[in-house]
Amino acid sequence: MKSVKITLALASLMLSSCASEPTQQTATTPQEVQVVGAMRNVMWKGELAGTIDLDTISQKEHLVGLGPVEYLAGELMILDGRAYKSVVTSDTKMQVEETFSAKAPFFVYTHVPGWSEQVLPDSIRTLQQLELYLDNVTQTSKRPFAFKISGEVEQAIIHIVNLPAGSTVSSPDEAHEGQVNYTLADEQVEILGFFSTEHKAVFTHHDTFMHLHLITKDRSKMGHLDSVAFKPGTLKLYLPTE
Repeated sequence: MKSVKITLALASLMLSSCASEPTQQTATTPQEVQVVGAMRNVMWKGELAGTIDLDTISQKEHLVGLGPVEYLAGELMILDGRAYKSVVTSDTKMQVEETFSAKAPFFVYTHVPGWSEQVLPDSIRTLQQLELYLDNVTQTSKRPFAFKISGEVEQAIIHIVNLPAGSTVSSPDEAHEGQVNYTLADEQVEILGFFSTEHKAVFTHHDTFMHLHLITKDRSKMGHLDSVAFKPGTLKLYLPTE
């Protein structure tokens, strides 16, 4: 009788183990947007040191994220599990390196295992139009959220922060000292953005709901996206699958 009870107990354990296996799939479901540090602390309080080491983000599959390099010495972007760091080399050139060996004073990231693709309407030509469009089509969606855009830009301006070593910061103007702007024309690009109506001065600037970084298809240029003229008929928008 005892052996029968033991057998039944073992069978029950095996069944419960099998039943619990689907919970392992939670690693492939969309996760909350994570924010480390805050833009306001960097711009107004001068907290320039890294608050996160990108290599310590354990799950890199499906990872997306963006922020500046610590001490405002460059820009960072993680796109589909691959990390890129850009630094200024001259007023016209930059260096883009693929690496997770970098720290950021503030950083926003999440995991997106699946994207829903749609054609971006031709009427969306600027960042302001994009922001209004995203706000309208995601009224019932989970916020904040990450999004991607791929296609061609007629023109774009990106920047890389390039604060002189040893500088102290107590205002946005001081934080952008040394910044270099780069103009792109007729480039195939990918853009990663984060949208939130609740995170101004945390990971978006005070006058926008978006923070975006752009990288060219050939991975030779990457930076914070300041302005853009999208080329109609070429753009695709990717939103997280819910």
